[in-house]
Amino acid sequence: MTIRIGAAQINSTVGDITGNKNKILDFLKRARGSQADIVSFPELALTGYPPEDLLLKTAFIKDNLKALRDLARQVKDIVAIVGFVDLKKGALYNAAAVLSGGRIQGICHKQLLPNYGVFDEKRYFTAGVEPVLFHLNGVTFGVSICEDIWFRTGPTNVLARMGTGLIFNINASPYHVGKITLREEAVRERIRESSLTVCYTNLVGGQDELVFDGQSFIMNREGVVVARALPFKEDLLMADIPVVTIKRGRRAPARSGTQVFLSAPSLPKSKDPIPETEVHSLGPAAEIYEALKLGLHDYVVKNGFKKTVIGLSGGIDSALVAVLAADALGSGNVTCVFMPSRYTSRESFEDAEELADNLSLEFLEVPIDDVYRSYIGTLGAHFRGLKEDITEENLQARIRGNLLMALSNKFGWLVLTTGNKSEMSVGYATLYGDMAGGFAVIKDVPKTVVYELSVYRNGLSAAIPERILTKEPTAELKPDQKDRDTLPPYEHLDPILRAYVEEDKEIDEIAGPPMTMEEIKRVLRMVDLSEYKRRQSPPGIKITPKAFGRDRRMPITNKYRGGR
Repeated sequence: MTIRIGAAQINSTVGDITGNKNKILDFLKRARGSQADIVSFPELALTGYPPEDLLLKTAFIKDNLKALRDLARQVKDIVAIVGFVDLKKGALYNAAAVLSGGRIQGICHKQLLPNYGVFDEKRYFTAGVEPVLFHLNGVTFGVSICEDIWFRTGPTNVLARMGTGLIFNINASPYHVGKITLREEAVRERIRESSLTVCYTNLVGGQDELVFDGQSFIMNREGVVVARALPFKEDLLMADIPVVTIKRGRRAPARSGTQVFLSAPSLPKSKDPIPETEVHSLGPAAEIYEALKLGLHDYVVKNGFKKTVIGLSGGIDSALVAVLAADALGSGNVTCVFMPSRYTSRESFEDAEELADNLSLEFLEVPIDDVYRSYIGTLGAHFRGLKEDITEENLQARIRGNLLMALSNKFGWLVLTTGNKSEMSVGYATLYGDMAGGFAVIKDVPKTVVYELSVYRNGLSAAIPERILTKEPTAELKPDQKDRDTLPPYEHLDPILRAYVEEDKEIDEIAGPPMTMEEIKRVLRMVDLSEYKRRQSPPGIKITPKAFGRDRRMPITNKYRGGR
């Protein structure tokens, strides 16, 4: 005899409680059609994740609870596990409701509340204390929420000692490179400790800086993934689990917990077979590319935009952003603006135009020299006798930013900025210039990875002109300018930035060839002094273990320099 379990990997929208409820109902209908006995939905599926300070609004909590009650009345011939926000005696809980028979049968509260990186759950929630065990026609299962399964001290092992061999773990686990491996290792460790079968259900979709990659899975008591959901897409994952493999008695004394006996139809003895599907793992570049695409698409669509505009320079960064936008939103929703100055090369124009042509993007040329001369003339009396410097370079970037914002205001287009993580780290970006815009697509993508993603995308179809991939990086803000005039080569710079920004290493742990100690100190000083710029940058998609912003919160006014 088997029990058919499912993971409904849905894309919830924060605050759209009615829309999320309706999506849950749609997936429940699909699960019924697939003859599922139990189907689980992601963490806070009803409210979206993370709801942040919406949790401080009384009406938001009440609307979420009303939607849960409405949902419960429609769940009769299946068991559904749904994430929501619970309110008990004035305290809020990150919770999972078990619904069947037209009512709420039981509620589980998250016990381990993450309060690091992008998570602030202790700001809002109270930790749960009591595990809950559910019984369905001879099958016993437990429910845990995200962090609860990552540590031995969570409720997973307690539930196992109480007598379950099946855990539904619901999640809103945000993406970064390599995260799926970490999840599977954590679940496999709990399985080794308690010989469980785990249905790991993850959220999918973009929410501001975060991308949730889905990749839900069902892992048997041998630690083998028996079913896996699609990456970066909504999916309904199903698997038949032999009841004999999850039946067990209480193994050892456990602290008190609640026992809930579900009223549900008898489990069918035979069902139609689940269609065989094979989900292939993505390579590193493909995984990042899909994360950026999803994050960009959902930010644009969920915020009510239709079209975007990009300052296309003929360089690698704006080229990658343009390709991502075309792939995520469709070519008809992307306008590229080429804004040449006296320092812009003919090659840059040709490359930008070819890129737009390859992708069938609208291409506008708006020269900035007349505006630039007007600025210089207006400031001439005040600048008299002073040498040209970065001021004049930044004027060009700011003119371009102003033009893009004017187009945005006039036509309702969202400006996509094109700065990468390497530039944002060391301040190689202009406030109110190339940083001006609504969404920073590659803000967390190091320059070396920009090249890797561009090569990957060209492997799918011709998009980015070869010369963009091979020419030396330059901002073209003065004659013969190259990035290496002020920055180390990116293949040397990016490992230093990764060590300092993402791994919090001290300078003596970073030092070593090919860069001297003095060069490394200069880079770290540039990082520290650029915090004020990063605070004023648009939100961007997190793809590394530590992104600027929610992950890394450094004071702007800060005299500490460690060992330097």
